[in-house]
Amino acid sequence: MVDRANPRIIPISNAVGAQAAIPVVLQGTHSETSDLRQRHLRDLRISVTDRCNFRCTYCMPKSIFDQNYPYLSQDALLRFEEITRMTKIFTSLGVEKIRLTGGEPLLRKNLESLVAMLAEVRTPSGQKLDLTLTTNGSLLRKKAQLLKNAGLQRITISLDALSDAVFKKMNDVDFAVDDVLDGIEAAKEAGFESIKVNMVVKKGVNEQEILPMAQHFRNSGITLRLIEFMDVGSSNGWNMAEVMPSRDVIKLIDTQFPLQSLEPNYIGEVAQRWRYVDGGGEIGVISSVTQTFCHTCTRARLSTDGHLFLCLFAHQGVDFKSLLRSDKSDLEIANAIMNTWSKRDDHYSEIRGSHTPIANSTGRKVEMSYIGG
Repeated sequence: MVDRANPRIIPISNAVGAQAAIPVVLQGTHSETSDLRQRHLRDLRISVTDRCNFRCTYCMPKSIFDQNYPYLSQDALLRFEEITRMTKIFTSLGVEKIRLTGGEPLLRKNLESLVAMLAEVRTPSGQKLDLTLTTNGSLLRKKAQLLKNAGLQRITISLDALSDAVFKKMNDVDFAVDDVLDGIEAAKEAGFESIKVNMVVKKGVNEQEILPMAQHFRNSGITLRLIEFMDVGSSNGWNMAEVMPSRDVIKLIDTQFPLQSLEPNYIGEVAQRWRYVDGGGEIGVISSVTQTFCHTCTRARLSTDGHLFLCLFAHQGVDFKSLLRSDKSDLEIANAIMNTWSKRDDHYSEIRGSHTPIANSTGRKVEMSYIGG
């Protein structure tokens, strides 16, 4: 059994000292928040549940996440009001983009209410946040219009194959491709104009689905993004031999549908962008194993129970729920965030890519289902 607490949680009293407090102006302006590698804090990913109705083999395999797995209790979860408060504080420090994740975020009851609350948050300059969500699509037919009406701007759906047999083997709960495609259609009907589909490519499992997926989403207005199988967490049995490098993915697609590279939309964009030469749209590849992007990473992750993680491959997080549920002011919490981020030196993918031994006193990395992808 994986011990979810094994990725160590640092008490806030140990992570932040009063003498290290950094003055912050919470209204009107924001202070640049930089880490030890001069990476600014721009993106916050918020996990709203550690539960999922899929058992994808690369994320929540049944052998670990079974009926006896100790999921978080309802009382342990951050309340919507607490998430909104944290979002406002992070926004005052320079965060411009919020992504809701899980687990499967649509399993969180009344999630559209949280979306409506976050949609009211403004940056110090008065701009709306870039508010987006990642989902497996299983509940989108029921939720898409509610989410759009609440103020969600963009949506990303996970889909690893068009073949029912391959997809069911990967999600491991016998969930049909057509039901995910119906969820994508529901998102389009609801008025979402920026829809992305994420496909995790696992060599020996679903690489034969790359061209069918490219064919299906060409000329659809939907951006397909192909993701290298990553060593996230400690339960997915990751093996480098099962990684299909993104450069090989691009070469494969280019043989059928010629591609041309595109510049990033912004500094720190995760996906490398490509366009179909014939005007059929855009695709992206995420190469966190073979072409690392640590040097431009601007993302922090807030777990379902209020712990701040500074890297997807982290071993430990910092407890912020205790601050939220104490009498600490927004200014004190902002100072704690800044002090935590200012000490950040995470660059796991670069270290792994250089074949340098990675020190790990716990033996485990935090699971993706706990902090979101």
